[in-house]
Amino acid sequence: MTHIDAGAELDPVHPVPMPGRARGLTAAEVAERVARGQVNDVPVRSSRSLREIVRANVFTRFNAIIGLLWLVMLFVAPFQDSLFGYVIIANTGIGIIQEWRAKKTLDSLAVIGEARPTVRRDGVATALSTSEIVLGDVIEIGPGDKIVVDGTCAEAEGLEIDESLLTGEADPVVKHAGDEVMSGSFVVAGGGAFTATKVGREAYAAQLAEEASRFTLVHSELRSGISTILKYVTWMMIPTALGLVVSQLVVKQNDFKESIARTVGGIVPMVPEGLVLLTSVAFAIGVIRLGRKQCLVQELPAIEGLARVDTVCLDKTGTLTEGGMDVTELRPLGGSDETYVRKVLGALGESDPRPNASLQAIVAAYPDSDDWRCTESLPFSSARKYSGATFSEGDGESSTWLLGAPDVLLSPGDPALAETDRLNEQGLRVLLLVRASRDLEDPRVTEDVRPTALVVLEQRLRPDAADTLRYFERQDVHAKVISGDNAVAVGAVAAKLGLDGGTVDARRLPEDREKMAEAIDGATVFGRVTPRQKREMVGALQSRGHTVAMTGDGVNDVLALKDADIGVSMGSGSEATRAVAQIVLLDNSFATLPSVVAEGRRVIGNITRVATLFLVKTVYSVLLAVLVVCWQVEYPFLPRHLTLLSTLTIGVPAFFLALAPNKERARPHFVRRVMRYSIPGGVLAGVATFVTYLMARHYYTGEGALDAETSVATLTLFLISMWVLAIIARPYTWWRVCLVAAMGGAFVLVLVVPALQHFFALKLVGSVMPWFAVGVAAVAAVVLELLWKWVDRRFPA
Repeated sequence: MTHIDAGAELDPVHPVPMPGRARGLTAAEVAERVARGQVNDVPVRSSRSLREIVRANVFTRFNAIIGLLWLVMLFVAPFQDSLFGYVIIANTGIGIIQEWRAKKTLDSLAVIGEARPTVRRDGVATALSTSEIVLGDVIEIGPGDKIVVDGTCAEAEGLEIDESLLTGEADPVVKHAGDEVMSGSFVVAGGGAFTATKVGREAYAAQLAEEASRFTLVHSELRSGISTILKYVTWMMIPTALGLVVSQLVVKQNDFKESIARTVGGIVPMVPEGLVLLTSVAFAIGVIRLGRKQCLVQELPAIEGLARVDTVCLDKTGTLTEGGMDVTELRPLGGSDETYVRKVLGALGESDPRPNASLQAIVAAYPDSDDWRCTESLPFSSARKYSGATFSEGDGESSTWLLGAPDVLLSPGDPALAETDRLNEQGLRVLLLVRASRDLEDPRVTEDVRPTALVVLEQRLRPDAADTLRYFERQDVHAKVISGDNAVAVGAVAAKLGLDGGTVDARRLPEDREKMAEAIDGATVFGRVTPRQKREMVGALQSRGHTVAMTGDGVNDVLALKDADIGVSMGSGSEATRAVAQIVLLDNSFATLPSVVAEGRRVIGNITRVATLFLVKTVYSVLLAVLVVCWQVEYPFLPRHLTLLSTLTIGVPAFFLALAPNKERARPHFVRRVMRYSIPGGVLAGVATFVTYLMARHYYTGEGALDAETSVATLTLFLISMWVLAIIARPYTWWRVCLVAAMGGAFVLVLVVPALQHFFALKLVGSVMPWFAVGVAAVAAVVLELLWKWVDRRFPA
């Protein structure tokens, strides 16, 4: 509660300093603190340094394995057999460049969307970047503002701060001068100022968030699934590679360099080196694409997460409707004088230094009366649904007024509510002005009030809201409108946007989570929802297995945004809302959400496709190595052959397929869905290739026999790998057909051009074995089609 002397200066406009208020630091004091390093230097949430990007892309387990093998090949084999090393260098370079581009995009958007708190220096209030705050600065705060550093409250005007994100305490804490405030909390009502006592990494929230909120590609099903796969691959690689080394170098008494080359040729393809790269690149390009649409992705897995969402909770104000509103009608009640009511409304508007959207509309419609003075004020709070003030009127009389939700200020059955309901049914927002008979400090201030007037406000619907809701409906994503406004009014707005379903007053929702979840599942629109209830509703939906996204822009949405699987904030939203959201729509366009969903589906769907390509290669490479060890024969390939096969059947196609549009709905169980194709496909390719190789060993004799056997085996493996690619590329579009055909054409070119034949040591000898290879590959292709169809039925995703 705020008490104001009737003669005090109330003008909050800057830069005029307020009498009796802290002037803040001087320029000299600021310079001194900057020199001492007492600056709010905290990590940028969306970014990591170039050094970290390079380290993450270069110093990987598989790069170490490939790098070591590459160094060996540079000394013992021709240049052609060390090509795989240059491919890895190129891949790593591409990954670094794309992540750097993503970083630049994120950093530039973060600057646009960052909070700029108001800081007093030399008696003048100025908006500064959070990184410019120094120890001892006086920072002004109001509803929706985030406390950016720790401090001590210097001024408090009905100041209520929500610390639940830090302490778990559900109720807002009333702050007075001298009380401590913690960074990471936010203002829900009132205003004031505090003095910074801890800045930078010493601040409470910075200590909590420094590691958790850094730019990261982890904590997603996709990334964790790939990590799981790579762990299994490593376990398979080690014993198989050791067996191959012993087989080729010890048991087979062949030329030493040739044996090393064939050993390396067996180990290198076991490594799915491009899979992690393509995942990183796909995420990075998604960030860049969304950045062009003014969408700031503060945590990269949010791109994937929103694609998995099956329920979207929407705040009405600022999400389905535009932030501003207009007063369309004033209806005096009980014979009240309209001129007098206008004076009351004008005085109420001026009593709040940081009016919300409703009060701003009232301020615009009803100018302040100069002869009224505010002596006490109660700022608006989403929890109580009203604000109030006590005035000394021009004639010396004192009066207390409340302005807020009619169904909160009046008892059920009051005649004024009937008129309110009729207006709400038209989708209009209605505020009730009442004269109170009790003091504002009285907890029963809403009792025995006299209804004086209804203020009718109209909100402007976002032009893109209806189309976006229809998109979610087509994608089988359930929309839930959760608002603090009257349930009937919210339902009417939702109906205008084509959103059907039951309407529920949240005050009647059960407290039990299971019963609440059942009630929420059965309805679409919820009104009179408190901030605490929004959070509970998100939790109730999650308890039933739903993946929940929450959109909002106000301070009353913060808790729900934090707890939702994906939080989406409007760029014009409060500082606190933008701080906790994973995705910020900087241009306030609700229509950007389908683009985010599309990017997530592109990443998930395409990486699932290309992961199958990479892992089929890993499986057949491991199997071939095992078969070679068991049969005690030379490994059928040199590194150059598998570099050629990997480039034409995996590397180049995977790059295009990973970045292609994909509208397939994201499905869970990434590892299972990939491995159910990769294992049978890889086993079939390995067995068919080894059968051809063994037949060729019996057919060819004399000098050059091993080269001929290798060429036939390479042809078989290429044809089967091409068929795997052809299946993965479905459904066909013109460019996918051209892609597959181009890869096939490139291999034919290698077979017919003498220089390329020599470079890759590929030359088909005779016609019997090449046609036998084609026949084996054809049979394998038919079996592969039947096998994958059986897998689909037997092991559904």
